[in-house]
Amino acid sequence: MRDRQLREACALRDDELSSWPNWELSRFVQAGGIRWHVQQTGSGPALLLIHGTGASTHSWRDLIRPLGAHFTVLAADLPGHAFTQPSLNGGSSIDAMSESLGKLLHQLQFVPQYAVGHSAGAVILCRAALSRRIVPQVIISINGAFLPLSGIAGVMFAPIAKLLTSNSLVMRLFASRAADKARVERVLLGTGSRVSPLGVELYCRLVRDSQHLAGTLGMMSSWDLHAFARDLPRLQTPLALIVAENDRAVPPHQARRVKSQVPEARIVSLAGLGHLAHEEAPELLVAEIVKICRSYGAV
Repeated sequence: MRDRQLREACALRDDELSSWPNWELSRFVQAGGIRWHVQQTGSGPALLLIHGTGASTHSWRDLIRPLGAHFTVLAADLPGHAFTQPSLNGGSSIDAMSESLGKLLHQLQFVPQYAVGHSAGAVILCRAALSRRIVPQVIISINGAFLPLSGIAGVMFAPIAKLLTSNSLVMRLFASRAADKARVERVLLGTGSRVSPLGVELYCRLVRDSQHLAGTLGMMSSWDLHAFARDLPRLQTPLALIVAENDRAVPPHQARRVKSQVPEARIVSLAGLGHLAHEEAPELLVAEIVKICRSYGAV
């Protein structure tokens, strides 16, 4: 009965896993009251991959195996995303996410020597480092969403997200409309990235599921990036900011503000790529990640 309830709590059904990218690397782990979907491969120093809001392990689909030639790589679906169950207590704040991640890593006895996060995933990693839940040699941020939204979007996003997630019928209707392929393609193009047809289809599969959409919106509606931004200057872990110059989701100039606040930060700029740079140019991102990790220790 318990297993059935856990399966039903996940955004995507278990029987969809066999058609998910790199499903051969997948397994389920129970940690902190959450049933997690993780993918692991490779050998060598431990490297952790954390995706951004609304994504999943699929966003690392073309990086995880090449990185496995250099590292022991672990990627996880965040709580409420894809095949991972939502937090049972509904905790979707930055600190709650990092705490849940810490429990997963403890359960797996996985101690990341290096950590890579895309967008909101970079925020979770930095919060985990600030709380000493992880102590990597370097955190690599790919278009990290560190600073609060500006203007009317910053004021309205959280209340709208909370309104949508408060009603399951509204969420199902919203998911059915959001999953239209043309809409998904427009949203992805709006990030400044050109995602492959497979990537578009995978995002369609995610957003047509109301549970995944609720996890996505619930996560962002719970975040206090103002408090996080105040704490960020205390980060002692070296921070490498990979910034795509065509990112339309997170303005590239934000990285310069972060660098000015974090003593151990440096910027790596990539021309011609958008917010989903790791999906657009996986070979380039693999090379950059390996290069950065080598600069902080033997790989």
